[in-house]
Amino acid sequence: MRVYFHTFGCKANQYDTERMRQEAEARGATTVGSWIDAEVCVVNTCTVTNHADAKARRFVRRVARENPALRIVVAGCSAVLRSPSYHAMEEVDGVVEGHDPVAVAGTFLPGPTVQIGLGASLDRMHVEPMGGEILQRRAGATRGWLKVQDGCDRRCSFCATRLARGASRSRPPDQVVREAQALAGAHPELVATGIHIGHYGRDLDPPWTLARLVALVLERVPDIRLRLGSVEATEVDDDLLALLAGSGGRLAPHLHMPLQSGADAVLRGMRRWHTREQYRRRVLEISERVGPMGMGADIITGFPGETEEDHTLTKDLVGELPFTYLHVFPFSPRDGTPAAERSGRIPQRVAGERARELRELGQTKGFSYRSRMAGSRARVVLEDRGSTALTGDYLRVGVLEPPRVSAGILEGTLQGQGGHLDIAWPRENPSN
Repeated sequence: MRVYFHTFGCKANQYDTERMRQEAEARGATTVGSWIDAEVCVVNTCTVTNHADAKARRFVRRVARENPALRIVVAGCSAVLRSPSYHAMEEVDGVVEGHDPVAVAGTFLPGPTVQIGLGASLDRMHVEPMGGEILQRRAGATRGWLKVQDGCDRRCSFCATRLARGASRSRPPDQVVREAQALAGAHPELVATGIHIGHYGRDLDPPWTLARLVALVLERVPDIRLRLGSVEATEVDDDLLALLAGSGGRLAPHLHMPLQSGADAVLRGMRRWHTREQYRRRVLEISERVGPMGMGADIITGFPGETEEDHTLTKDLVGELPFTYLHVFPFSPRDGTPAAERSGRIPQRVAGERARELRELGQTKGFSYRSRMAGSRARVVLEDRGSTALTGDYLRVGVLEPPRVSAGILEGTLQGQGGHLDIAWPRENPSN
């Protein structure tokens, strides 16, 4: 059985697709790189916006047109919240409401199923793949995804992911370590991912913390660089900050900390749990302890009720803080969320213009940071078959010439000007 997997959305979704692939291959399937060559297409969907739902449906129709004999299975977050719409599509042969790799494989391959509870306080059963509890590798990639938890207990008014993923539940520390050890054989860098990793361990008995988990992985898996996925600034505790400052780069000096808005009135409407000043103070504390450091943030513009003054407050905060990149999105209502019902809708043109201003500010700050890093030493992992490399502080740089050693963490010097950087290897090309 030839199977093509297509993923929409976040790193957690990409991880889940790898679990689906692993389960299908364990049952004898072969993964192919094109839906034209496939007998089955598995679409792992995202539901972060209504547009994401529509994009998945358009993709289903496209692949069905281009390969009429294809059997199509839809899974993921959109399949949870939009299940009837996928069942109603004549192009769809199977719908799995969630990310269960065993159920996905079972729609087109025979075999037994095994259910293993993940965490101590589940609001639903999380199903692990048949034949093993851990992911062995991420196909064709230098960096491996290490999923440490799923779900979210927060109730941001604009977010549908919580509705699709359920309550926060953590993987036991020993299981995370075993998976990290397995992934380390194929990936010099691992990215700790999940839906809300800052809440890691709160549901375990006894409770754990993200900092304890990170320290354990660094101790038990010595030959990798560990990078944190998205984590809230107010959940970077002192223990985690000490690891960032004192690990010698083994915990990558990089944090992506969602901001969403720099105006307290908007943050309250979003049901965020931090104020502008709490976020500001913590980010400055982090930057004082760890440097140089890559810092990114998510921002939503045009949230219902956002005034021009609110937008200015966000721009001022972004200008003050040491961000090296931004992810900026105009507000897009998601059916079923409280934000979709709020009054004070901002015209899309205005939201788009505000997003453009913030993106330009983010690009200016990123350009300045890259320019300052020219001439510095950097430890990198190779990507894109060695054509680019990724630094610990999350700079993607060019590779001037192939290194003598093409695997592991490599060290070189950043060269360039005008914000463009390449990595140059020393003559002896040291690596570890």
